Amino acid sequence: MAKASLELDFSFPEPAEGEVDILVIAGEHSGDEHAARMIRSAMQQNPHLKIAAIGGHHMKEAGAQLLFDLIQYSVIGFVEVLKHYKIYKKIFEETISWIQRHMPRAICFVDYPGLNKRLARKLFDLGLARKAGGSLTMLYYISPQIWAWRAKRRFEMAKLFDSIAVIFPFEVETYGDTSLETRFVGHPFLADDYELPVQFDADGPILLLPGSRHSAVQRIAPVIFEAFHLCLRDRNKLQAICIYPSEAIKEQLALMLNKEDELRKHVRLVSNDKAISGRAVLTSSGTMSLNCALANIPGAVVYRTHPLTYLFGKALMKVPFIGMANIILREAMYPEFIQGAARPSVLCEQILECMENPDRIRSTRNLGAKLRDLLDKPRKGGPASWLLEKLG
Repeated sequence: MAKASLELDFSFPEPAEGEVDILVIAGEHSGDEHAARMIRSAMQQNPHLKIAAIGGHHMKEAGAQLLFDLIQYSVIGFVEVLKHYKIYKKIFEETISWIQRHMPRAICFVDYPGLNKRLARKLFDLGLARKAGGSLTMLYYISPQIWAWRAKRRFEMAKLFDSIAVIFPFEVETYGDTSLETRFVGHPFLADDYELPVQFDADGPILLLPGSRHSAVQRIAPVIFEAFHLCLRDRNKLQAICIYPSEAIKEQLALMLNKEDELRKHVRLVSNDKAISGRAVLTSSGTMSLNCALANIPGAVVYRTHPLTYLFGKALMKVPFIGMANIILREAMYPEFIQGAARPSVLCEQILECMENPDRIRSTRNLGAKLRDLLDKPRKGGPASWLLEKLG
C-alpha cells in the first residue's frame, strides 16, 4: 500500500478466528522484529493463542493476523507527518475503534512511545484499561528511555500500564519508586534466533559506522574517514567497510569518499542488511555500537552533533556515557570521543591500538562476556514467558 494512495475510508479486518487474545502494536522496523520473536515463542508455547497485530510483515510471518501495515510509515519525517495528518488521524481512530469492537484480553505496545502512549492514554480515558476500571490488560515491551531523559514519564507509565517488560537490567530500578510491575526479560540481541550482524575477525577490515541519519553522517563520517586515511600512511594495505542503511545515505557517503582517491580505493560501502566482520570499529552511539560490543570487536564511540543540540542534550541526559555498552556496563568498554574530542589523529591512534594492543583486545573480550551476562534472558524467562503470564 503506497503512502500517498491510502484511502481515508479504510477499516481494519475482522478477527480471523473469533475472539482475539492479544493485540500487539509496533510502529518501527526494530519493534516489528522484536515483537515477532516474542509472538513466535509465545505461540510455540501456546499454539491456541490468537494474536492480532498492527505493525509489519515480521509479526505476520510469526503467526499474528496483521490488521494494518504501520511500518511503511515509520520512516516519514515531521514534515511528512504534517502533510499526511488526516491519514495518521484515521489510523489512530481506526485502532481505537477496532479495540472497542473486539476487546482483546490484552494489548501489548512495543517501543514507539510517540504513538503507543497516545493510544494507551485514549484507552485509559475511555475507561477500557484495567487501571481505569475496564477489562483491557495493558502491557508494554521495550520501555521508553526514561533512564536517559524525561524521567518523570515513569509516573504516567505507571498510571496507564499493568506491567512493563524491559530489555536492560538497570531499567527495573528506574521504575522502583512507582507501582508499575517491571520485569527484565533479556535483550532481543541475545534471543535464540537473533544473529549478530557483525563478527570479530582479527584479520578483517576496519569498520566505520557513522550512523543512519543524514545529520549524524554529515558530522561523523568525515572525521572517521580522515582518521582511517591517517592510518593508511604507515599501513597502506588496510581496508575498511562503511555501512549504510539506505541508498540516500550511500550517496551521501560516496560523495565524501570521491573527494579522496586513496580513501575510495580502501573503503568499501556495504548495506546494513549484509553480515560483516571486522578487527576494529569506529562507531556512532547507535544500535550498531551494541552489536559490535556483543561481537567483541574492539573500538571507540564517536559522537558529533550541532553544538546547540549537544548542549541541550547534555542538560537533559542523566547518564555518564552515550554508548549503550558503556551505559549497561557502567564503564567504558568503548572510549567515547565527543564533539571536539573526536579528532582524526586521536581516532587513528584508537584504530591502531585496537588492532595491535593485545591488552585492548583481551579487555574487549572480557567486557563483551560481562555484557552478554548482563543482557541475557533471566531465569523467569524472556518476553514470551512474561506475555503468557500476564494473559493468565
